[in-house]
Amino acid sequence: MTGQIYIIRAARVFWKNQTPVMRGIVLMCLSTVAFSVMHGLVSFVSEVLPPFQIAFFRNIFGLAFLLPILIRSRFLILRTKNIGLHVLRGLINLAVMLMFFTALSITPLAKVTALSFTAPIFMAVLAVLVLGERFRIYRWGAIFSGFIGMLIILRPGLIAIDKGALLVTAGAALWAVAMIIIKIQSRTESSVTIVAYMGIFLGVFSIIPAYFVWQPFGLQTMGLLVLIGLSGTIAQIAISQSLKEADPTAIMPFDFLKLIWTTMIGAWFFSEVPDIFTWIGATVIFSSGFFIAMRERRISISAASGDNKS
Repeated sequence: MTGQIYIIRAARVFWKNQTPVMRGIVLMCLSTVAFSVMHGLVSFVSEVLPPFQIAFFRNIFGLAFLLPILIRSRFLILRTKNIGLHVLRGLINLAVMLMFFTALSITPLAKVTALSFTAPIFMAVLAVLVLGERFRIYRWGAIFSGFIGMLIILRPGLIAIDKGALLVTAGAALWAVAMIIIKIQSRTESSVTIVAYMGIFLGVFSIIPAYFVWQPFGLQTMGLLVLIGLSGTIAQIAISQSLKEADPTAIMPFDFLKLIWTTMIGAWFFSEVPDIFTWIGATVIFSSGFFIAMRERRISISAASGDNKS
C-alpha cells in the first residue's frame, strides 16, 4: 500500500513538472484514444441496439458522472443568465449525437472520423456570417480547400454517397453551430455552467428518441454501454483540460490521431480498410482547419501586441 501511495505521489510530481504544452499534448492524445474507443464501441453495440438508444445511455452515464459535481456545488453552478441558449444548444447537440451515432452504425469508422474534421471549416464560415468576424482571403482559401477535401472523400457523381457520410457532414455543420453558441455563451457564462447544462439537457432530451426504438438487452451489452459512457466522459474531460493547459494550435495537430486509431480499430474488429481517397481528403480537410487556427492565433497575438503598445 505504501508503495502504491509513493508511485501516485511521484506521478503527480512528474506531471506537475511538465510544461503546460506537454500536458496539453498528452491530454489531447488521451482524448483521441478515448473518442476512438467510444466510436468503436458504438459501432459494435449498434449491431444489437438502435443508435438512439445507445445515445440515451451515453448521455445518462455522462449525467451520472456530472451529478457529484452539481451536488458538491449545491447546484449553484446552474445559475444562468440565458436558459434559452442552453436549451437550444442541448437540442442541437442531441441532433449531432444522433446523426453521428447513426452514421457509426452504417459507415466505416475511418470515413466518419475523416468527415468529422470538417466542423472547424463550417465554424469559420459561421464566424463570419453570424459573429460578424472580418472577411479574410486566407480564411476563405482554407475553407475552399476544406470543402475540396470533403469532395475527395465523398466523390459525388463518381460513387454513390452513402447515408452515413451525409449524416456526418450535416452533423459537423450543426456542431459548428453549437460551437458558435458556446462562443456567445462564454461571454456571460462559466465553462462549468455550460458543460453542466449540456449534460442535463442531453440526458433529458434523449429519453424520447430512445423510447420509440427501445430494445431489450443483456448484461454484456449493459457493460459495453457503461464503457461507452466512461470513454466518452474521459474524452470530454481530457480535451477540455488540454485546451486549458495549452493553446489550441499547439495541440490541434494531435487530433489527427483519431483517424489513426479508428482506422486500426476498424481494420482489426470490423475488417474495414479506408481507401486512399479517405486519407487524402482527411489530410486536406485537417490541414485547412489547422491553417485557419494558426492564422487566427497570429492575428490575435498581433492585435494584443498593438493594444499593449498603445
